[in-house]
Amino acid sequence: MTRIDDTPPAWDERTQLTTFLDYARDTARVKCDGVSEEHARKALLPGSPLMTMSGLINHLRWVEYYWFQVVFLGEEDQGPWTDEDPDREMRIAVEFPLAQVLDEYVAQSGRYRELVARTELDARSEGTVRDGLHVDLRWILLHLTEETARHNGHLDILREMLDGTTGD
Repeated sequence: MTRIDDTPPAWDERTQLTTFLDYARDTARVKCDGVSEEHARKALLPGSPLMTMSGLINHLRWVEYYWFQVVFLGEEDQGPWTDEDPDREMRIAVEFPLAQVLDEYVAQSGRYRELVARTELDARSEGTVRDGLHVDLRWILLHLTEETARHNGHLDILREMLDGTTGD
């Protein structure tokens, strides 16, 4: 797993941004180590019936897809969500083995890592965000780090409630 507690002060901005995002991605994956298929699909919070470990990992996968492919590259949105079911990526995750959802997330993250490595941080998105602005790649990396870290907290809570496992 990527470590960030011993970050050298000489790392450039790109390395810092990508290292923190990779650390958050790795943390999400590690939170799922050893979880059973039954537990991966189990929703524990009555107010959030779609919040499962599988659902959160699939959500992270599709959030990255949206920000890199739809917003940054300007491609047509082929995500699983619809106007009628905006959280469908979380709902359908329970139909697949957790290992498959994790593998797809890891593989996709690798492709986006390559995109980021060859693109300037100041490059503007082809697509726009809600307010019509074109964000730069730096903003997307920061946003994805925040989004992934926030959901890692959810994964922490679910995992502890499911089987008592806690982590760093």
